[in-house]
Amino acid sequence: MRKISKDGLLLCKLQAETFENSIDKMDTSSEIFIRRFMKSEIAKRFDNESILESNIQANDILELINEEYGISNYGSVKYTRNEIYWIGYIYRYFAFTYEMSSAQVYKIVKPKELRGLFLPYHTMDPAQAIERILEAKEMIVDEETELKRQYEIFRRIRKEQ
Repeated sequence: MRKISKDGLLLCKLQAETFENSIDKMDTSSEIFIRRFMKSEIAKRFDNESILESNIQANDILELINEEYGISNYGSVKYTRNEIYWIGYIYRYFAFTYEMSSAQVYKIVKPKELRGLFLPYHTMDPAQAIERILEAKEMIVDEETELKRQYEIFRRIRKEQ
């Protein structure tokens, strides 16, 4: 796990603004937009941080998504601006700090689940919110905790023999 940097915060802000702009500019539901984005070529540019070398804006990213997947009006449920901004920010913060791809993060936590966590978690530090999400899913939070868990399993097995 790495600490968030100035570049990481720029990525989080750009992704969050892109998600927020999708409310007005995209005809699909918020969940469809998020799925498309998280599995898109532009998301890969966020993952490898090469997007910072360009002068691309949030609305340009939406156009790239439409070019990649085609224009669609599937679905009708739109999240609120605050919800979708936070979801975009959390997804990028998660991918950046845990050094995972957007697609990997999307597999771990879906937009509907994040939407349900918005009210209790949106005032928390993003790192804390992600840590709680991972704890609830009983996923590895850090290497030290995982090593202790594995050691305890090993000890129990040895004790039974």
